[in-house]
Amino acid sequence: MEKKISARSNRNGKATHRNTGSLIDTAGRHFEAAHYQGIMSIYAHPSEGRAVRPNFEDRVVVDFVRCSYLGLDNHPDIVEGAAEAVRSSGTLHWSCARTRLNFASLGELEESLSDLFAARVITYTTVLAANMSALPLVASGHLTGGLKPVMVFDRLAHATLAHHKGTIAQETRVETIAHNDLDALERLCRQNKAVAYICDGVYSMGGSAPISALRRLQEQYGLFLYIDDAHGISLFGRRGEGFAKSLIGELGDRTIIAASLGKGFGASGGMLMLATAHQEVLFRRFAVAHAFSASLNTAAIGAGLASAQLHRTEELPHLQRTLQQKIALLDGLMPTEQHGARLPIRTVHFGDELLAIGAATSLFRQGFYTSAIFFPTVSRGNAGLRICVTAGHADEEIRSLCAAVVAIQDEIQANSE
Repeated sequence: MEKKISARSNRNGKATHRNTGSLIDTAGRHFEAAHYQGIMSIYAHPSEGRAVRPNFEDRVVVDFVRCSYLGLDNHPDIVEGAAEAVRSSGTLHWSCARTRLNFASLGELEESLSDLFAARVITYTTVLAANMSALPLVASGHLTGGLKPVMVFDRLAHATLAHHKGTIAQETRVETIAHNDLDALERLCRQNKAVAYICDGVYSMGGSAPISALRRLQEQYGLFLYIDDAHGISLFGRRGEGFAKSLIGELGDRTIIAASLGKGFGASGGMLMLATAHQEVLFRRFAVAHAFSASLNTAAIGAGLASAQLHRTEELPHLQRTLQQKIALLDGLMPTEQHGARLPIRTVHFGDELLAIGAATSLFRQGFYTSAIFFPTVSRGNAGLRICVTAGHADEEIRSLCAAVVAIQDEIQANSE
């Protein structure tokens, strides 16, 4: 993702981090085109499987946008868990900070998730809230032996991570390095006594962090790892602990994993996986979203408890295997840069923003909803489509989508010759 963000200072010595005005000026016309074509901000009614019915339309569209990679977001057990939690509690929401009052069922959920993922889990309303809470505490030095670490962001770190650079820069030094640039990261580790690296586990536009190499830097230099594995949770590991943790194993006191409860997990909210009692106490007392905001509502808690229970059954490995079969089917029909990866995100590049928007519009009219991606989601001139494969997609839906995409590619190629 190209970012209008910098952690360095201007000539006046003031930190410059975002240029939102320039971003709007650059991307505005492409958002306008996508909205005009009717492929953004769609309101729809749920239908069976991966289909939705757009508002005011008498048809269904197969959705390749949602990130419910195991198809759990409409699982009957999870839906019933949410409904029963609201009925049994007699309320949806308590409007108070978590440092004051919590639902007993929320404690049950965090205990269940802690056991499931072999970590100390704290839940949040969103992954954004989890990251907003965690990153300033990492920057404070309280997790790195009293030394404020240089906070090093991968250039493609998700916007819910990168957004906080300005706040963090008031606490400590912030750097941004090229995507997966281990040489640059190692140089910073050699030059500084404490370094924290902030990255995604699975990147939202495809690809992943080099976990094994990062662990080697951690062992050699004491590197602190903060990994947002929102797109990897539930897809990997015996109990769905996710892409990052299934490779890392025990976290230790120099690794924190953030993750979503609303993607592969099929419920709602976000969470942090911590390793130590010291970290947990610090977060429960001083994390912004803990001290100054509310918890998950009872529907989200009930859905989370139901999903955690499902993760302990044989249905989880069955869905994981099914997802891999669906990914392999798509890869056999349509080449992408991510061909052969076990991750469920595929991107189809067109380069030109209007071509990408046109392709997404054509697919939508044919009954397939894919994400048109353009700046600032990706760098300028690198626009395309993002396709999310799930275990819930029928084989014929994947075949039909791939045939439609290939036909669009062939037409564009023919017109350019």
